[in-house]
Amino acid sequence: MKNSTILATAILAGVVAQPAYAQDADPDFFNGVYVGGSFGLDGLDDEAGEGIVFDTDGDGEYGDTVRTTTGANAFGPGFCNGIANGPRAADGCSDDKSRFGYGVRIGFDQRIGDGPIVAGLLVEGAMSDSEEYSNGFSTTPASYTFKRELDKSVALRGRLGVSPGSGRGLIYVTGGLAYADIDHDFITTNGANSFTMTDDDDWQLGGQIGAGGELYLFDNVSLGLEYLYSRYDDNDAYVVVGAGSAPATNPFLLDSGQTGLRPSDPNFDIHSIRTTLNFRF
Repeated sequence: MKNSTILATAILAGVVAQPAYAQDADPDFFNGVYVGGSFGLDGLDDEAGEGIVFDTDGDGEYGDTVRTTTGANAFGPGFCNGIANGPRAADGCSDDKSRFGYGVRIGFDQRIGDGPIVAGLLVEGAMSDSEEYSNGFSTTPASYTFKRELDKSVALRGRLGVSPGSGRGLIYVTGGLAYADIDHDFITTNGANSFTMTDDDDWQLGGQIGAGGELYLFDNVSLGLEYLYSRYDDNDAYVVVGAGSAPATNPFLLDSGQTGLRPSDPNFDIHSIRTTLNFRF
């Protein structure tokens, strides 16, 4: 995913860039208020080695090992960064689901003097259909999958770019703060223990950085292509595993009577490649 976004940005720069003619840019281009929308693909980080981590003693620190009465690792079969295809590790996992994302924005651009430099500020609300999974397999056998997805977000970003030649095109970098409502869910084939999700629907602060290009199609309509990387600090939601109908010798209960679990990666990362369409005033 990362290589493709770098390539897309490079292609974008080549397509949008215009020769730097001697004349000044039209001062009406990229100078004023605009409203618009975006639509594209949201890809999730799919790195090997991700899974779930445990807090067996209730101290709030994750990284404990869930052990059986004999001291064996109850999650010896291992972990995967996807959704389980069945209760056994041999069943394997399916990848995260990279799907469409869409948003609306309102912004303001200001051309600096008579030169090619453009500075701006925008507010954007967005939603995404992508889903990220983290999974572990126990020796029972059973699978345990933690799911999270971005329900909605709001971002405040600045952008700074160059609008060469006649000024109809703009190449820019962008970055700022974002606040996202991240939904969490939990799926397991374990029918004995109880599982209680905590902070499953909460707002998390994050940051965004990216680059893009934009080109005027008409005097008040511009079309663009943009790459945006978003990272949210998402380590509040977790699952409490209780007794349910399981006996006291159950591995989740041996240390403190319950166990907390959550994804091993505390960050929720999204790589977005999308088209933008803006109406300018």
